[in-house]
Amino acid sequence: MAFRAKGVLPIQADLDNPRSLQRLAGLADCVLHSAPPAAEGKDDPRTSRLLAALARGSILPRSLVYISTTGVYGDCGGDRFNECRPCHPESDRAHRRVAAETALRAFGKRTGCHISILRAPGIYAANRLPLDRIGKATPALIPSSDGYSNHIHAEDLAMACNLALFRGKAGRVYHACDNSEWKMGEWFDKVADAFGLPRPPRLPYVQMQQVATPALWSFMRESRRLDNSRLTHELRLRLTYSTPDTLLDQLRKS
Repeated sequence: MAFRAKGVLPIQADLDNPRSLQRLAGLADCVLHSAPPAAEGKDDPRTSRLLAALARGSILPRSLVYISTTGVYGDCGGDRFNECRPCHPESDRAHRRVAAETALRAFGKRTGCHISILRAPGIYAANRLPLDRIGKATPALIPSSDGYSNHIHAEDLAMACNLALFRGKAGRVYHACDNSEWKMGEWFDKVADAFGLPRPPRLPYVQMQQVATPALWSFMRESRRLDNSRLTHELRLRLTYSTPDTLLDQLRKS
């Protein structure tokens, strides 16, 4: 009802059900694709089905923005780099994202649709903080073994999507991240401090590898620092939350 009140016509469709996507053909001038791949495999049939549906229309989208992940780079040993670095996925999850990006680029070349890919790291907001993890005292790595994580506030990511639809260059990749260069444990410590909670315990690399779940370890073992110059210069995004400290300071005062 809220969408309809603003003049938006919602259409329910299921990316796992190709027949439900038929009504999408020819409808959209601009497309924001934020649906994650399925949980298994190294391909992304959901993106392929969406592109097949869009291609059936007599009017094709002018621009399409896809929210991908920085996990496509794999572990970079803490290096700082821009979007020219080649992908090196090290998990099935990352392979699925690379497959989606590849399909999207091919669609853009084939149809002339301007494809922009936003590689987003950890998305946070006031209601998207690792409080459950901190409350459970899930360990983090000791500082000497810890890797760099990257962040973007949900509102800044939403604005980046909006700008990319109209300012993004064809086939362009953008690091959708803020200016912070924090190690993962530092991020958890800062959130814990802001809420008056005990900081997570720290474990050395080998011990953490033994106790962490495979999914958690796949995140913890990767370290990278992302240059966001394209985001701020080409898309001209002015970050409302230049680092997560901005939000944490607001929460302390509220």
